[in-house]
Amino acid sequence: MTQAVSPRSRKVRVLATLGPASNSPEMIERLFDAGADAFRVNMSHGDQESKVPVIQAIRMLEKTRGRPTTILADLQGPKLRVGKFAEGKVLLETGSEFVLDRDATPGDATRVQLPHREIFEAAHADARLLLDDGKMVLRLLSASPDRLVTRVEVGGYLSNSKGLNVPDMVLPLAALTEKDRSDLAFAVDQNVDWIALSFVQRPEDLMEARRLIGGKAALLAKIEKPSAITRLEEIVEQCDGVMVARGDLGVELPPQSVPPLQKRIVETARRLGRPVIVATQMLESMIESPSPTRAEVSDVATAVYDGADAIMLSAESAAGKWPIESVTMMDSIADAVERDPAHGDRVHFTVTKPDPTTADALAESAKNIACTVSAAAIVCFTSSGSTARRIARERPTVPILVLTPRLETARRAGLLWGTHAVNTRDVGSFEEMVAKAKRMALRHNLAGAGDRIIVTAGVPFGTPGSTNVLHVVTIVGDELKNYEGREA
Repeated sequence: MTQAVSPRSRKVRVLATLGPASNSPEMIERLFDAGADAFRVNMSHGDQESKVPVIQAIRMLEKTRGRPTTILADLQGPKLRVGKFAEGKVLLETGSEFVLDRDATPGDATRVQLPHREIFEAAHADARLLLDDGKMVLRLLSASPDRLVTRVEVGGYLSNSKGLNVPDMVLPLAALTEKDRSDLAFAVDQNVDWIALSFVQRPEDLMEARRLIGGKAALLAKIEKPSAITRLEEIVEQCDGVMVARGDLGVELPPQSVPPLQKRIVETARRLGRPVIVATQMLESMIESPSPTRAEVSDVATAVYDGADAIMLSAESAAGKWPIESVTMMDSIADAVERDPAHGDRVHFTVTKPDPTTADALAESAKNIACTVSAAAIVCFTSSGSTARRIARERPTVPILVLTPRLETARRAGLLWGTHAVNTRDVGSFEEMVAKAKRMALRHNLAGAGDRIIVTAGVPFGTPGSTNVLHVVTIVGDELKNYEGREA
């Protein structure tokens, strides 16, 4: 890293999706300057070759700006679609019967092919089938191994290869397709930091992805299926982070169900100590407009008040007309909310009880002591990042400076609430720990002369998962004059 940079003033992270409107090195740099802390690479669009220069541009930005920068690769997951029609498009009349079958013959207004064996296996009477992002609704009357007879409850025009959602079924379908396996291998080879898994229905869906990742990236579960809600806590326990994928949730569930589910998912992730991202349609109107609606501003603010670790832009930054303005707006909303005197109380509405471990006890104590003695920052020495996650879960009122000898740990911390990660050499003694904590807090503008900082670490040093030290340090005036030029 070439220089020390100051941390963001806000604690919630901003995750920006890259796409045609923002893939160039110049735009990525401008997004970073506007407030983007992490970047999402959507594997659903474009080929793998087109992603290589994008990832390289982020890594170059990381070097020039001196801050470990997070890359999340988002896998497409299975896509359920109907077949094709002889005329390209048909009108489904409300109240009529419509058949989905295994016959590849082009369809008409009475039937069409459904090329997904798994749906026939899981189908049951009275289940709903949603077409074209929920614009049309079919109700299943009867099912056999090669024929589903439905009644059209909400009609409309249906054209070739439109998407299908089955909210009332748990499909015997793996979350990883062949494309996903290839994309996952590519993402690991490119050293991305997080891999997001789509179409998670059950905790078992995460096992193959975890095995294929092999510890080389963190695994994030996208909660977008109603079936995932029924086993939410088990899923959260099996992953490293969670995304509230509200777009698909809003298709498969009534729109009014999504806000309380969002709060439930955020609360569960926070309670279990997993970073949680709120995503999809947050500033949707800014795809076309330079300013958001008041309702969208309120939506973003709600996620910040709920204590989400990160808030995400999708098409707004990837393909919209105003990508820089979208990130700037997200940044300014989050900053304004966090300056609200009531923000701290609202964030701590979720109770995060520590596990009966030394590390959890110290994380909670660090938060409480920082508040009691009005500390300027918490400095966390960590190898695996687990201590940083524990402290971030507590949502302290002060910034968390994460010092780690592992660059991958520093990069993954980019989705953690309130953290500023630095890749630096490890310490070997208690005295070195104290001196380095002071020096780095000063260098990154988190503390000044007379300030107290809270330091957490594990002894023996360099042993992952051994956090057992909490120390309160006061920075004296002479140290302010002498820290510059010292080795990181």
